[in-house]
Amino acid sequence: MHSLLVATQNKSKLRELRQLLAELPLALLGLEDFPSIQTVPETGATFIENASLKAAGYATQVHILTLADDSGLEVDALDGAPGVLSARYAGEAASDGLRIEKLLAELSNVEMGSRGARFVSVIAIAGKDASILNISEGSCQGDISFAPQGEHGFGYDPVFVPHGYGSTFAELAPAMKNRISHRARALQGARDYLRALTSASAGR
Repeated sequence: MHSLLVATQNKSKLRELRQLLAELPLALLGLEDFPSIQTVPETGATFIENASLKAAGYATQVHILTLADDSGLEVDALDGAPGVLSARYAGEAASDGLRIEKLLAELSNVEMGSRGARFVSVIAIAGKDASILNISEGSCQGDISFAPQGEHGFGYDPVFVPHGYGSTFAELAPAMKNRISHRARALQGARDYLRALTSASAGR
């Protein structure tokens, strides 16, 4: 069985990724399984660059198949911000609540018809030698609500209402979010690649 490092410091994201990958014949590991591992800085200018940097950077250290995700929120009225800075929008150590508070303040004078946004996710898979084997992308269109709603999810989920739904990501059941989210869509390509990889290995 292949081991796969799911390289994220975000415990909520790790739990979500593990749920989405549960069907595959992989031994899933997290960064907590490697106490001496060094954090890979997110210095890229795009989601693809950051996901690739993290996948390759962690694979270099642990020498196993590694999956890394970079994702964020792009708001039309803010010219695509916070984008790749989504996790650091209100400062390095800011909570989800503070990030949401800053976002809503920035949009305080923006009417509902102009509050369009999208969640974007890029997932990169690196091999044991740190070469990038696969990159997949996904997005989910929606709008930013005027106030946080819901208890599920994390990040900006309480203020993101996906198109076609009257509820925020944080109000939707996790199973529903995992069917329509940006990360679920990006992970479909990654899952297809990993399924083919494990099937090929099993056939040898």
